[in-house]
Amino acid sequence: MLTTNKHIERDSRDSTKIFDDRSLEADYSTLIPVLKEGLKVLDVGCGTGAISKGIAAYVGASGRVTGIDNTAAFIESGKKTYADVPSLKLIHADLFEFETEEKFDLIVSARTLQWLGNPKEALLKFKAMLAPGGMVSVLDYNHEALTWQPEPPESMRTFYSAFLQWRADAGMNNRIADDLQRLFEETGFQAVEVLKADETYKSENNNFIARAGIWSKVAAMKQISDEGYIDNQTRLQAIEDYNNWITTEATMMIMRLNDVRGRV
Repeated sequence: MLTTNKHIERDSRDSTKIFDDRSLEADYSTLIPVLKEGLKVLDVGCGTGAISKGIAAYVGASGRVTGIDNTAAFIESGKKTYADVPSLKLIHADLFEFETEEKFDLIVSARTLQWLGNPKEALLKFKAMLAPGGMVSVLDYNHEALTWQPEPPESMRTFYSAFLQWRADAGMNNRIADDLQRLFEETGFQAVEVLKADETYKSENNNFIARAGIWSKVAAMKQISDEGYIDNQTRLQAIEDYNNWITTEATMMIMRLNDVRGRV
């Protein structure tokens, strides 16, 4: 993840597990058709590097993947986990402080700009680091369009509304997936395209409880109640009620996601 204008407290152990469970094929499959041998790729907000590792497999020994993330624990974990991937380099760095002479053929950023209060500045930084003809791909959510079937318990709906308000007050864009095309065009990218990449999880899927359960982990963030967006009792009740709902009533969750691309 990257710097936003409000400090976000996270349990790095839980977050590391979430990142490690991701893969290019399952969590950024729209990118695969553009990956080629020899590409120089920058992965911004790479977490532990699980998706970066998948990209490295496609660009091969003649390519190179650099992943940056501003959470040191994620990078240290990834360096150990993927030490045997020679074309992958993971760096602890904030995007806006990251300096490099290298120009990249492809810059990717998955589920990261949603945490920024200044996404246009991030896109301009990406643009400055691209090689001529290079491409940027940003994969991100519209949190306002999240769908549960059936509706989750009232306590979780109350928490989710508080979560969105907390994000909005911090300057984060809850519907950035649907605003990215405009932001790309405003920052001078060409040939901008939008690919739908919704995440659909059904109760019959083996990973349903883990993936739908992401909102229990989000509700575990005491910061939202500590800052007065929801009372602590309701937050804790939301976790309990939601975990029960996942295993007894839930049939589907759809998270709205777009992969937006542009070239220089």
